[in-house]
Amino acid sequence: MQAELIQTAKILIVDDTEANVRYLERVLQRAGAQQVQSTTDAREVLGLVTATPPDLIVLDLMMPYLDGFAVMQQLQPLIPPGTYLPILVITADISSEAKQQALLAGAKDFLTKPFDPVEALLRIGNLIETRHLHQQLQNQNQLLEEKVRVRTQELEATQIEILERLALAAEYRDDETGQHTQRVGRYAVFLAQALGLPALEVDMLRRAAPLHDIGKIGIPDHILLKPGKLTPSEFEEMKTHTLIGARILAGGSELIRMAQLIAVAHHEHWDGGGYPHRRAGEQIPLVGRIVAVADVFDALRHDRPYKPAWPLDDARAEIVSQRGRQFDPRVVDAFLLVEELRQPALRAPGSPIAAAACAGI
Repeated sequence: MQAELIQTAKILIVDDTEANVRYLERVLQRAGAQQVQSTTDAREVLGLVTATPPDLIVLDLMMPYLDGFAVMQQLQPLIPPGTYLPILVITADISSEAKQQALLAGAKDFLTKPFDPVEALLRIGNLIETRHLHQQLQNQNQLLEEKVRVRTQELEATQIEILERLALAAEYRDDETGQHTQRVGRYAVFLAQALGLPALEVDMLRRAAPLHDIGKIGIPDHILLKPGKLTPSEFEEMKTHTLIGARILAGGSELIRMAQLIAVAHHEHWDGGGYPHRRAGEQIPLVGRIVAVADVFDALRHDRPYKPAWPLDDARAEIVSQRGRQFDPRVVDAFLLVEELRQPALRAPGSPIAAAACAGI
């Protein structure tokens, strides 16, 4: 194995004595080495290593301009953490102090001048083999990390799909089209963008917002589907869908945790008059305040078991009337901006707002 590795390895020889360089080149060539570079000027090492990263450096310690210690110090920034780049030091100084200093500087092994060619090949072969095994281990670790990453993504996608289907199942119970959750998700994205939220957070909101009413799956039909006004006790039970949703979504990924925040907070009011915890103002998570506006606006604009759809102007006016009461004033301002953009957007095919408008948001 070592013989094959020597043949393909990139080896750099650094020695200020031309005869030493040529001798070592001949030793390596007889062993089949095909990629050997050399220099007698230590000042060239940095450029050579940058241009063609070697698998092994054979380095003399005592040289003019830059000694071997200075060269190794220069090379440190070029060797990423966890990378094994072996340096074989050739030296006539066999003192323990020199060896300790070289090891601290980055050397992996020593060859004492004058060196035996067989010993030189054995040491070179050992270092190259060690580098090869280290690279194999790194590749295996990277492969394992990639497999874990892909598997984690698959599991998260499966978890989200299951939750989305649960939310859809709950939604079908009081919305035959099953589109309310998706419309709320799309409109929440427009509000978040108008508020200037980061793109990653907006994308998470797009996926988390449709789960806001997943807790409805635990509400009895005689309450959820009641065509008239709920009694006080029925309304109290209806309000538990926020807590049920939070329990369903407890734990999990960052996305699921966002969905949990939305589920428990989207019926809280800015003035503290909502449920289930009567939180107020900034105590309510921003994603919950965003979905609150998107949820109510969509519910007003579409038929529900307890009411017909409201006209667009009436629904808008209702949202504005609740500014600073039910809804965060900033989110209502974002809502007005989105609504202002929606009408011209209807004449601009291809824009996301136009697509959403055409979808009936």
